[in-house]
Amino acid sequence: MQIINSEIKKILCIKPRGIGDVVLSTIVLENLRAHFTNAKIDFLTEDFVKPSIDGIPLINKVLTMRKSEFPLKVANRIRKEKYDLIFDFWSNPRSALITFLSFTEYRVGFNYRGRSFAYNFKVDVGRGEHHSAEHNLELLKALDVKIISKNIYAFVDNKKNEWAENFISDNFSNDTPVIGIIPSGGWESKRCDAEKWVEICKLLKKELDIQLMIIWGPGDELDAQLISNGLPDSSFLSPKTSISEMSALINNCSLIIANDSGPMHISAALGIPTLGLFGPTDPKKHGPYSENSNYVIKSDLHCIICNKLTCPYNHECMKELPIDEVLMKAKNMLNIIPEIDEKY
Repeated sequence: MQIINSEIKKILCIKPRGIGDVVLSTIVLENLRAHFTNAKIDFLTEDFVKPSIDGIPLINKVLTMRKSEFPLKVANRIRKEKYDLIFDFWSNPRSALITFLSFTEYRVGFNYRGRSFAYNFKVDVGRGEHHSAEHNLELLKALDVKIISKNIYAFVDNKKNEWAENFISDNFSNDTPVIGIIPSGGWESKRCDAEKWVEICKLLKKELDIQLMIIWGPGDELDAQLISNGLPDSSFLSPKTSISEMSALINNCSLIIANDSGPMHISAALGIPTLGLFGPTDPKKHGPYSENSNYVIKSDLHCIICNKLTCPYNHECMKELPIDEVLMKAKNMLNIIPEIDEKY
């Protein structure tokens, strides 16, 4: 099957969830724009993810669907848009069915078991062979799309960014770096324990001239409050934020330290220096994806990178996280030169 690039006018990228996965999938945008020069690029995702990418200039429109929405109903909406080409970057049974029922002429997806019926361009590649951002590029290779960029994107609304600027200006000194602490995490096992966060933050405050802001959203209430309680005089607890507000606060920090989470990936996509705390997931595959990012992991544990949603032990991967390494990497990312002891 041969595709004439100039005849492709509308492209749909399907990536329903989660926030981090969708942000990482934006790695395809510059490459698609350069290859299909006459095409507009739309995204299909779930409602809660839309604010993270809606407004990115390379995206024409963001379509949404509900997690439980009947696939035929979603496919009917897609058919009305008259797409020429669909990339199903999710390629799970539901998104495969939606892609198939759209009856779009060209359909590209991963050749996972039981889903090959949905696509006329199928890609055979293992799920764990690449960073999860670069995994999306494998579908582009099926159409000989040249990979010219590996940039990822997230969106911050101008009004929300102005609100964040004012919030930080009102509550922090302008001449001291603000480090954002984000305790979010989709799995229980990915969340660094509040007590460990307090230990990390106390070391940062002791060794560095910085200010700390605990940034939190739905589901983070308990951890955020526990961290704040443990740092009564040395941190500032942000108000509860939506994903748009959280992105704006992130965009105005000097450094973000976060669990493996959607906000961590948003931070990297916005170009903010990002330090990820890892345990059950592999930072080489899921770490913050930008040149000015890094991660900390206790790699010598027998159970490290277990990929379990809940820890069957005592959460040693987080409770024993090397905080000196967090400090060292934070210093490097803030370009702080350690003082040299005079006796040397």
